Parts: sequence; structure tokens; C-alpha cells
Amino acid sequence: MERASVSRTLAMRTAARLARPVTALGWGAFKIGRNEGAKYPESYALPSEDESVQFIHEVIDMGVRVIDTAPAYGLSEERIGRALLELPPSVREEIFLSTKAGETFAQSKSSFDFSYEAITRSVMASLARLRTNRIDLVWVHSDGSDLEILRAGTVLRALDDLKRGGLVAAIGFSPKSIAGAHAATTHECIDALMIELHPSAHAEADGQSALLERAGELGVGVFVKKPLASGRLDPRGALPTILAHPQVTCVVVGGLSRSRMIENVSIVRACAAS
Repeated sequence: MERASVSRTLAMRTAARLARPVTALGWGAFKIGRNEGAKYPESYALPSEDESVQFIHEVIDMGVRVIDTAPAYGLSEERIGRALLELPPSVREEIFLSTKAGETFAQSKSSFDFSYEAITRSVMASLARLRTNRIDLVWVHSDGSDLEILRAGTVLRALDDLKRGGLVAAIGFSPKSIAGAHAATTHECIDALMIELHPSAHAEADGQSALLERAGELGVGVFVKKPLASGRLDPRGALPTILAHPQVTCVVVGGLSRSRMIENVSIVRACAAS
């Protein structure tokens, strides 16, 4: 199948702190790599490597050019690496690839290490698994101690050094709190935020509004995680509501259903046309 031109399929959005524009819809690659300890309402079987690669290619054929993964997502990075290696070079260049650092998942539990050495090792390992010489965006995968992580600064120093070395294009922060998100927007090293943004995400609606305004003023990218509350919300209502915020750069939706991903693409395309 000839892979679709991104310009014909999904609207592009950007932020001043990002090195390049991205599609308004991204795909989260949790389910191709891990089904243990997943926070989804229904259990699911882990696809094979071949099935995973095929699905990645199908998502790309739909026009999605943002793929988000993490070392804590089990086999996800390795499977993405193989899938991207099989793409035509012209299509591979369009892919905006993000991963995370700070969290690992082993023996049925997550562990966190935000030391300079651990972050550096994590990114170098991700580069190898993803079979790339640069990652477009690396997120700090917070354990909830957002303000402590930002104050300590070791993880950001590590990522900034990797960025200066050309291995990372942009640095992001994925907080667990509104306070952490607000603090991250003003940090000189942070180019993007990954936040939850849907009716059940936070009680502090005013805090969300102020956060989006501040991010927009500073040119910080805003990527939305879990926009459908892990499959609990109707995308026909949730996605247009989120994308109505001009400060939102990309909505990242996970899943393994081709039909649901097609529906998401159609919804996002309709948002751009309205």
C-alpha cells in the first residue's frame, strides 16, 4: 500500500519550542508492548511482533505521524524500531518519535531513577531499540514527585546534555499534578508538556485553563495523554473538545483497534475542516 502524504490527511500543529510541526493526532504504543499492569477497563492479548509492525504501518498509512512510546512499555520500543526501519526513507523522515525516561517496568512493578547516569543510559538504550540516531522528544516520566524532580534538576541536565549532543531534539515533562505542570512550563530546558485533559482528569479546571494559556505564551508544546480516559470516553465528544484549545499541539490516543483509529483520524480531520 502506498503510504499517504501527511499533508493530505491530518492537520499539523506546532509550538515555538518544538523543532518541527506534528500531526494533531498521535498514537500511543503501550498496547503493542505490554499488557501487564495496564490501567484499561478490559484486558487484552499482546499482539505478536509481526502483528505489531503491521499495525504501526497501518496507523502511519492513516496519516498519523506522531508515535509515542517508553521503555516501561515492554516490547514497544523494539517493535517500533523494526517497523520504522521498514519504512521508505521519505516517510520515515516525517515520523515524530517520542519516548520517555525515568521509569522502568520489571517483575510486575514500576521503578523510577532520575539520576544523571540512569537517564543517560535509558536514552542510549532507547536509541538502540528504536534504531534511530536521534529521538524527536524525550519525556521525563514523573513518579508524582514533580516539584522534587524539577528542583533536583539531574534528569533535565542529562537530557539537556543529550540534546546538545544531537541525540535528542526536544525535552518534555509528563507531570502528575497541575502544580508540577505549571512549574515545568517555566523551566528553561522544557520544550513540551504531556498532560491529561478531559472532563474527568482534574478538578482544577481554572488551573488547566491558566496552564494552557501560559504554555501558549511561552511557546511550550502541549501533548495530551489519555484523552479518552483509557477508553472510557466517547472520542466524538472528547477529541473535538480537546482540540478546540489552540494551545494543544497533539492528542495522543493509544489502542490496537484499526476501526477505532480510523474513527479517531476522521474526527480529528473533521475538527480541522470545521
